[in-house]
Amino acid sequence: MIILAATPIGNLGDASRRLVEALENATVVAAEDTRTTQRLLAGLGIANRPRLLALHDHNEKERAAELVELAREDDLLVLSDAGMPTVSDPGYGLVAAAAAAGVTVTAIPGPSAVVTALAVAGLPTDRFAFEGFPRRKPGERRRAFADLAAETRTLVFFESPSRLASTLDDLASAFGADRPAAVCRELTKLHEEVRRGTLAELAAWAAEGVRGEIAIVVGGASAREVAFPDAVTQVLELVRDGARLKEAAAEVASLTGHSSRELYQAALAVKG
Repeated sequence: MIILAATPIGNLGDASRRLVEALENATVVAAEDTRTTQRLLAGLGIANRPRLLALHDHNEKERAAELVELAREDDLLVLSDAGMPTVSDPGYGLVAAAAAAGVTVTAIPGPSAVVTALAVAGLPTDRFAFEGFPRRKPGERRRAFADLAAETRTLVFFESPSRLASTLDDLASAFGADRPAAVCRELTKLHEEVRRGTLAELAAWAAEGVRGEIAIVVGGASAREVAFPDAVTQVLELVRDGARLKEAAAEVASLTGHSSRELYQAALAVKG
């Protein structure tokens, strides 16, 4: 089978007993960076030296079939540099290939920068979405943020220190300067820091320079901030789920403040 194993995101003390046992018994490990895995083995005091195979963004597509066949004969342990493989890390292509080939995939859960940042940010956790790394090109990033401006779920992003200030500026422009957010830096490490504030406040703070591995958590849009076209889309989604058009329009109107009559007529026009 294929075993996806979560590794510490900073503090080696977060390594689970199951991870340690898996590393002690592994014969083959597919690793995002074999050097990082070697340091992990040394840091955990593991004497076992399994066969290490590189599995990263640049070779996963070509190597997936080979690794799936290998997993038919022996357990294949899959590691990313930190956190859970496949979550903004290599592994998705391998898992998809394994599922298609009927090879069992299981996981050893553990540390996750996404969930850790969400937990400490102090923002709603009942509904959230992980958006990974924002686009690098400013124009593409701003357009992507504009598409997310009406999202009511809490959003989690990863970002590099060099782009943090500009990304926070773009988020403030798209979501509003007063949208609550948190920047979570160096989670579980010695210099862990969680900076909370509005997007504008955080952008001003980040302009002075920030170091380390970073997650950004942004509060969702208030229901009454939802633009009229997005509200119409919500009405149509409720209708597709079985609600009557009039009832759907009334429900969305009560949440967004838009006119029930106008929502009804706009949705009716879309439906034709």
